[in-house]
Amino acid sequence: MDYNLMREFADSWALLAMALFFAGAIAFALRPGSRKLADEAARIPLEDD
Repeated sequence: MDYNLMREFADSWALLAMALFFAGAIAFALRPGSRKLADEAARIPLEDD
């Protein structure tokens, strides 16, 4: 593969894949019920054993 072909791939399909992954990660973090799990995970360092 030469540089121009790799550059064209990165400018189009790789950028689209990264954007879809980012949107999926945001949607996963904001799904219903995730607030409770995030609050529980945030309290772990403060718990006494």
